[in-house]
Amino acid sequence: MPDWVVKQAGKEYPLRTRLLLMPILAAIFLVVLPLALVYLGRLLDRSFGWPELTSPPLTTVLGGLMVLGGWLLGVWTVYLQVDLGRGTPVPVMATQKLIVRPPYAYCRNPMALGAIVAYLGVGVLAGSVGAALLVILGATVLLSYIRVTEEKELAARFGEDYLAYRRQVPFLIPQPRRRGGASPGPKG
Repeated sequence: MPDWVVKQAGKEYPLRTRLLLMPILAAIFLVVLPLALVYLGRLLDRSFGWPELTSPPLTTVLGGLMVLGGWLLGVWTVYLQVDLGRGTPVPVMATQKLIVRPPYAYCRNPMALGAIVAYLGVGVLAGSVGAALLVILGATVLLSYIRVTEEKELAARFGEDYLAYRRQVPFLIPQPRRRGGASPGPKG
């Protein structure tokens, strides 16, 4: 991991600066990306002759629940990153404290999980096979980035605390906890 990446990630920004970034992120992730996903998904559907997969009210209810659940998980993680972690979801303003409390106690990447579920929900609402495929492609790229880059940077900044957390908490898919099992690493 290059030293400049670790140094940049270790730089703490004032709360005001972090909060000023939030409306920009919200516009991108809640408006621009879903609209682009639907547009490009439908373009793919037409190009390949894929049928529209709508079955109201099933797709409306299922897609709506996926969007809502993913969005709520995302909001929860952003709040924790800004408040407890003293950072943002953007790697340039990375969290300064390792967060291991729920939902991070259940999987190491709850924000990614929430985004994947929410955007798949958008694809279901749109009835678009192309949109679902774009989400899967985007998720593959995102999760690869996290594995290859972000996990190394976190290990460099947080050391053994992160390594212990990584050993105890699944990467993306939460697993049922055993009764009386060990807690997932350091408190925070």
